[in-house]
Amino acid sequence: MAFPFLILLIIWLVWFVENTAGLDFSDLGIFPRKISGLKGIVFSPFIHGNIRHLIDNSIPLLTLLGVIFYFYPSLAYRIFFLTWIMSGIWVWFGGREAYHIGASGLIYGFAAFVFVSGIIRNYIPLLAISLLVVFLYGSMVWGIFPIKEEISWESHLLGSLAGVILAVHYRKYGPQAPKWEWEDAEEDDEDERDEGKEGDEFKY
Repeated sequence: MAFPFLILLIIWLVWFVENTAGLDFSDLGIFPRKISGLKGIVFSPFIHGNIRHLIDNSIPLLTLLGVIFYFYPSLAYRIFFLTWIMSGIWVWFGGREAYHIGASGLIYGFAAFVFVSGIIRNYIPLLAISLLVVFLYGSMVWGIFPIKEEISWESHLLGSLAGVILAVHYRKYGPQAPKWEWEDAEEDDEDERDEGKEGDEFKY
């Protein structure tokens, strides 16, 4: 949990500095299709509009990052940084002309990765985590639709897309469903039958 806590600490420190010093870091967010807005790909997840925005993002960010780093330790850093970069670049290309700030794009990406990865790996512990994500954050699905103008639904949608793509791409890496003994026995029987057929063909 060290890395997830570090990321959350940096996010809170940025908000603290911004508010105690009377600054506004919104212009460090992603502004689509402007060269000056490219810096937001790096900085936007650290910037939040108000304390409620920050609190709403903090708990799911810490929870989902904790899940990824615990269950997918060999993939965690790749999933973290690729979700960050992919969603940021896509928002820069396809988002509305406004400053897009906040870590919610990452949250949607991590939630999508955990959910889809658990389903396609068909591994009971990961399936349980997928169901837990649905239970806790299933209502987030409404965030990918342009319902509220002040919310960057593009970040939510494109972050989710990044998470799904990464879950599919890395489906053969990290934890896998264990093979049961009866599955190994079936494979051995098939091999023996194949060897018998080859032997019969050789005799004739």
